[in-house]
Amino acid sequence: MKKKNIEHYQRRKLLNSYFSVVLSISFVLFFLGVLGLFLINGKKIASHFKEQIAMSIYLKDNAKDIEITQLQKKIQLDSATKSINFITKEEAAEKYIRDIGEDFLEFLGYNPLLNSIDINFNSNYVNTINLEKRKKEIESIDFVDEVVYDNPLVKLLDENIKKITLILLFITSIFVLIAVILINSSIRLSIYSKRFLIKTMQLVGATKSFVRKPFIWNHVRLGIISSIVSLIALSIIIVQLDNYLPELKIFQEANELIFLFIGIISLGIGITALSTFFATQKYLNLKSNSFY
Repeated sequence: MKKKNIEHYQRRKLLNSYFSVVLSISFVLFFLGVLGLFLINGKKIASHFKEQIAMSIYLKDNAKDIEITQLQKKIQLDSATKSINFITKEEAAEKYIRDIGEDFLEFLGYNPLLNSIDINFNSNYVNTINLEKRKKEIESIDFVDEVVYDNPLVKLLDENIKKITLILLFITSIFVLIAVILINSSIRLSIYSKRFLIKTMQLVGATKSFVRKPFIWNHVRLGIISSIVSLIALSIIIVQLDNYLPELKIFQEANELIFLFIGIISLGIGITALSTFFATQKYLNLKSNSFY
């Protein structure tokens, strides 16, 4: 009866040890996943803002319909173009009247506005160098009066995106370091409780690789379980985000989500395997009198 109680106590102690390792690893991997999710969607948000910046092409009154149509087709075929919108001078006047709340046409007696084409570019092409290049190309066309876009906003957006990206990369690096330290500490504590078993196996003639192997495989399994737990929690967060912020279109970027999930699993397995290797190696190299 006493022997059964001891075995039951040891089994429960072992399960508690495994549970604490799984819990700590899952917690760390979950927060890394959340940070990765934020990085992915941060890029989407930045791209969304970039694609809202329009370049407006104002056309001279003597521009022919065929010339305007050809220009639109040329712009549309450009790989940098996301969308174009032709606005007649009448439509522009109506919008301006709505904005200012006063009919300026009655006061002036004529419409001074010009026909225009608004271009929205794909986010990768929205930068000062690219936009200036396209602006000069379009301005060289005879029937184009003027080409304008919000250059200060583009510069400000580029600078802020670079700053935010660097800050996020720095935070990610810190979190990865913390993850390695925490996971390594949890595994070292788990291995510490089995240090006498390790030395006993070594004393009866077992090689270092033979002793290490079951410990590594055991903790790799714990790493896989932890990864699955963290991915389940992360999936719940993703579903909730998609419900509350559908404009992010999270599930449209399936490849990035798959890459994130694979990264979490790889990190969980890799850190646990390496930590277990070095933790067992430490006790394999210790002399017997150093155990106490």
